[in-house]
Amino acid sequence: MLGISNKSIYGMAAIHQLGLLKEEERLKIKEIAQLANAPQKFLEQILLELKKGGVLGSTKGANGGYTLAKPLQDIRLIEVISILENNTFDEVCKTDNEALKLFWKDKQQALLNVLDTPLSELKAYQERANQNFNYII
Repeated sequence: MLGISNKSIYGMAAIHQLGLLKEEERLKIKEIAQLANAPQKFLEQILLELKKGGVLGSTKGANGGYTLAKPLQDIRLIEVISILENNTFDEVCKTDNEALKLFWKDKQQALLNVLDTPLSELKAYQERANQNFNYII
């Protein structure tokens, strides 16, 4: 049913970094990899998939790089996971037991509701993280 791999975790980390940019700013793959603490070669593949999926945009050239293709509040966690994971939401219950089928259908729907979270929520988590590291000496 649902497995969130490093691929989705790195994809989310890249989107988070791009979501912190001002409107006209872009980041190169190398910069995203450093900021997201992700392997650059693996991240290249992830960014291409997210671009094909309509989440990211890119510009070539010296001033080029990656940006979000749409506002962060319009990107949903489920969208990113669906783009990056294979068979994420396949039917999990392969039995003829009707009770189990109903059970897993309800659980899958509950999970889908949780994953329908806008990634703009990342900004609130960034603010919380910044407060945790705001020590005065």
